[in-house]
Amino acid sequence: MHTVAIIPARYHSSRLAGKPLEDICGKPMIWWVYRQVKKAKGIDEVYVATDHERIRQACGHYGIPCKMTSPDHPTSTQRIYEVARQVKADVYVCVNGDEPLIQPDLIERVLPPSTEGFFATNLMAKIHRPSHVVDESNIKVVTDTQGNALFMSRSPIPHPKAALQFDYYKHLGVLAYSLQALAFFAQTEKGELEKIEDVNELRFIEHGKPLRMIPVEADTLSVDTKKDLEYVRSIIRDRLERGEEEA
Repeated sequence: MHTVAIIPARYHSSRLAGKPLEDICGKPMIWWVYRQVKKAKGIDEVYVATDHERIRQACGHYGIPCKMTSPDHPTSTQRIYEVARQVKADVYVCVNGDEPLIQPDLIERVLPPSTEGFFATNLMAKIHRPSHVVDESNIKVVTDTQGNALFMSRSPIPHPKAALQFDYYKHLGVLAYSLQALAFFAQTEKGELEKIEDVNELRFIEHGKPLRMIPVEADTLSVDTKKDLEYVRSIIRDRLERGEEEA
């Protein structure tokens, strides 16, 4: 099974422009993400997929393989599909370019046991902080009894009307696709729910395609704001000072 990891890195983020290049302890954020992905077992190749020359230049400076993609892609999934049409693989793993704290063993968990036909898998993590439940940047997810996604929302789901003893889960920016699944996504129009929630993965759910959710314990954070960036910097700085990381 040949597995290619693709790190989508868009420059013009609506909340934190240029965030893949933001400095974290002397290296750009995209370097930290790439390094973590490279450590994952079962990944044969890793590419950054970007739409901006500054990100491409930064990747070149640090020896990170990079593919330039169209600036017109409305989603990261379509950016991945463009690269997938150039690089042959059995499995395409997406690790978002704003996940510098992602652990390599978590990336390994998203790999499917079989590569036959259509498959799309996604990690989800239990939410431990109440503030993260109401934060719209954390996409909450509920599943059926087989572990397939029923719905994703920026609102807290499920609603605690009849019970309080349950766990909230959030989607993590680590996914795996077959080429068939990527093609389906790229060739299918947004549904109404995806338009409302602005959650890419709803395209599979709204059109009846299975999206397998894999629960993991993860203390990771996607960087969406300056506050997130400062938190990540403090975590990595502490790890460097304790000798747990090398920049």
